[in-house]
Amino acid sequence: MNEWMKKSPLEWEDYVYKEVTVVASEKKEYKGWFLTADPVSANIVLVNFLEDGSLSVTGVMGHSVQTLDVVSEGDHRMREKLTHLFMSGDYKGHSPEDLEKKKNSLRKWLEKNHIPVIEQGESPRTLCVAGVLTIDPPYGPENCSSANEIILSRVQDLIQGHLEAYPQEVFKYTD
Repeated sequence: MNEWMKKSPLEWEDYVYKEVTVVASEKKEYKGWFLTADPVSANIVLVNFLEDGSLSVTGVMGHSVQTLDVVSEGDHRMREKLTHLFMSGDYKGHSPEDLEKKKNSLRKWLEKNHIPVIEQGESPRTLCVAGVLTIDPPYGPENCSSANEIILSRVQDLIQGHLEAYPQEVFKYTD
């Protein structure tokens, strides 16, 4: 087992949003912005922004990593750019204030309907229902995720029903 795989996910977190150079087996070298590492396999996801405006995403197998060096620290702008890369198009069209209103409205509505909900993660935060379902920004039925298909379906139906019942008011919910 190589040194990279011996590190914990908390140690890998130090590399997130930084530009790195990875030397893998057979001396292959990869350079890019460190987006994430898989906690089980230690595989690394690197992102490069190309001159034509397109994107290059590279996966480096964790078992092949020999060395990883930080080339440069990412600034706030780069962090935002990387954070929003794989978010749905719906999310990108909303201001942080709108997302906050939508999240708060949905949270209040779920709580009023006796559905346990907490917030988790960084801003914009994910809503977590009963510890088994998450709702990511922009907080619509299609943004729900759960391994429990019954709960997933029921919560999606509840959110959809709320959207249909209050199309204009949905994000101005008050008690």
